[in-house]
Amino acid sequence: MKALSVRQPWAWLIINGYKDIENRDWPTKLRGRIWIHTGIHRVTKSEYQRFLKDCRAFGIAEYPEIDEFKTGGIVGSVEIVDCVMKSDSYWFEGTFGFVLRNPRTARFRPMDGKRGFFEV
Repeated sequence: MKALSVRQPWAWLIINGYKDIENRDWPTKLRGRIWIHTGIHRVTKSEYQRFLKDCRAFGIAEYPEIDEFKTGGIVGSVEIVDCVMKSDSYWFEGTFGFVLRNPRTARFRPMDGKRGFFEV
């Protein structure tokens, strides 16, 4: 199955069903279930502040502390159902948006990531 690396805390938002689109500078024709892999970079204070703002906007009351995000491995999976250039989604801010559905959490599996889609 293919995987895509996504920085935390956005990977957490995806696999927990809050973030329904992943922004990229490139399109994809890939459809179906993929693994969500988290990069090795820890969440910065500014990223965490943005995350908290997003949590408030969505009424998310329970979420990880800044040092509790899993990084450098597989954290779950999601289905890509479309790739769009426009969207009304709160999360859309890129050139292309991969529309996501049916997220599933998974037991953390450490592994190196790659750019773009990669095989797991």
